Amino acid sequence: MATQKEYVTLISNDGFEFKVQRSSACISGAIKRMLDPNNGFAESTTNICRFENINGIVLEKVCEYFYYNEKHKDAKDVPDMDIPAELCLELLMAADYLNGLGTLSRGAAAEATQHGPRQRGRVPISNEARP
Repeated sequence: MATQKEYVTLISNDGFEFKVQRSSACISGAIKRMLDPNNGFAESTTNICRFENINGIVLEKVCEYFYYNEKHKDAKDVPDMDIPAELCLELLMAADYLNGLGTLSRGAAAEATQHGPRQRGRVPISNEARP
């Protein structure tokens, strides 16, 4: 049976909770520092990390990446993780905030550049419309 310390709870700004293995979550530099008792953060004693700037859909994808990374950490020719185009920008921001998620941010950036602005539901802004 796993002890409670083997798992941490990540909570999104809209209240969704994700219980993930501590070892998987600690690939994020920010989470690793939050959970390190030497840094004196409350998260190190509660094993709960709250993210006021990450919503549940994005945090779920981040947690998925934690396990995807752990599953493939020693593999070669790892297939790209499926990242919906509509989440790319938010995932890039979350990866930057959580630092240490370089592969996730590269995947999100690659996905964003594969689709034109119209395919992502955006209309290009013309310079003619600007004053």
